[in-house]
Amino acid sequence: MSDTGDGCWQLPRQGAPKPILLVAAVAMVDPDGRVLIAKRPEGKAMAGLWEFPGGKVKEDETPEMALVRELAEEIGIDTKTSCLAPFTFASHVYEDFHLLMPLYLCRIWQGIPQAQEGQTLKWVYPNRLGDFPMPPADEPLIAMLRDFL
Repeated sequence: MSDTGDGCWQLPRQGAPKPILLVAAVAMVDPDGRVLIAKRPEGKAMAGLWEFPGGKVKEDETPEMALVRELAEEIGIDTKTSCLAPFTFASHVYEDFHLLMPLYLCRIWQGIPQAQEGQTLKWVYPNRLGDFPMPPADEPLIAMLRDFL
């Protein structure tokens, strides 16, 4: 690490920058204060780890639009972009890419969440989220949600 002269520290650059992958995620909060998480199915990257519902943002989408689409596809519920409140974000470097993941809160939707893509769904109280293994990018979000909710 080196001092940049303006009070900030800079890590040495190592090779070419990795491509940035924009993924939107949501912490759906039910009336009991529980958060919905999904276990990634076998055959997918990071299978067996738990995550917040969401997915990749397509080129012609905003993160909110992507979440509305992904929630319908993944768990069969309907919500609107106006029901998604920006909460925080994760920025994590994986081996092949740099993940940038805005996390939204959602308390209003229509339908009952049901797995549509082979994943397992579970409603969890925020103080129990740490009991479930998550991808490295999701881990810092647990404490923030626990403290907020």
